Amino acid sequence: MSSHALPAEVDGGIEQLIHNALAPQVEAIDQGAFPGDFLRAFGALGGFAAALPAESGGLGLGLPAQIDLIARVARTCGTTGFLAWCQAACAWYLQLSPNPEVRARYLAQVAQGQLLAGTGMSNVVKHLAGIEQINLRGHRDGQGYRISGALPWVSNLGAGHLLIAAAALDDGTYVMFAIPPGAEGYSLRACPAFSGLEGSATYGVRLKNVFVPAADVLSTPEQFDAYVRRFKAGFLLLQIGIGAGLVQASLDTIQKANQRLDHVNRYLDDQADTLRGDLDTLLAQTAALAEQEESAPLLGILRARAQGSELSLRATQSAALHAGAAGYLMSSPTQRRLREALFVAIVTPALKHLRKEIHALEQRQAA
Repeated sequence: MSSHALPAEVDGGIEQLIHNALAPQVEAIDQGAFPGDFLRAFGALGGFAAALPAESGGLGLGLPAQIDLIARVARTCGTTGFLAWCQAACAWYLQLSPNPEVRARYLAQVAQGQLLAGTGMSNVVKHLAGIEQINLRGHRDGQGYRISGALPWVSNLGAGHLLIAAAALDDGTYVMFAIPPGAEGYSLRACPAFSGLEGSATYGVRLKNVFVPAADVLSTPEQFDAYVRRFKAGFLLLQIGIGAGLVQASLDTIQKANQRLDHVNRYLDDQADTLRGDLDTLLAQTAALAEQEESAPLLGILRARAQGSELSLRATQSAALHAGAAGYLMSSPTQRRLREALFVAIVTPALKHLRKEIHALEQRQAA
């Protein structure tokens, strides 16, 4: 067993859970059903805790194992793979927080799936990349902060869920925090219908003078820059698991279609061998970067994340072309994966965002 392999009983339990509890629900999830029961059961088996050390209630297997778990879920359902990323990312934030109080309050519950959590970091990540203005603003109030503003959409939210987000303060610094369910001044509103990811429990968030006590702060302004550098590698690399699962599922479709249509499918671009080779290369690069965690070179991480988006788009389109008209039916997972792969390429950081950051880093290195 490799150092990143799951214990046999965990591995078997997760495979059984995906087969029995997730696979039958995929169409319903695509149409708007939230897989909360699956996520809680997945967490109870350790599905969000692979990268966490044993002393934090984790499996101590590192980021590569967590990426693989997200890929396994996404191979069956891309929406649920994305939600697994949301939950695992929140556990990652909490694990790396320099505030022991916030870890003690929330980490074990989030890692075990008892407390589902939405990551509202899209806006601040884009803001820090110079793409958009920050939406949440705050000011100090005693030992805590008062936060106001709105986020247009945050996923894995609902009654009883935790929100993790960040805000700019009056002096231009930033604070990152958790908001527990039922906080005064915190409300959710429904989003317009999406073309995919309808089951992702995505809501608009409104914060009206919400008080964040010191115990719910993940990073103070003094800690913020170093803290973001620490969690950014995991934030990005874990997302590659979503795309990897979609590519693996697309390869399954291509293999099945070729049993009957290989005589004509062989003329298509992006054959299975090419896609599989590209996926193997990407996963090897991702695992090598994940081993280094926050010390991994940012340029390599950004390139791998961009390649994950690009490969997802290529593989899902190739699978649709291999399947032909059968893959164009609304009941076919092939067309669903096209929409899910498009999401992988537009979710923060979007492919255009990644290329912007890659360009900036390359220019800096050249100079």
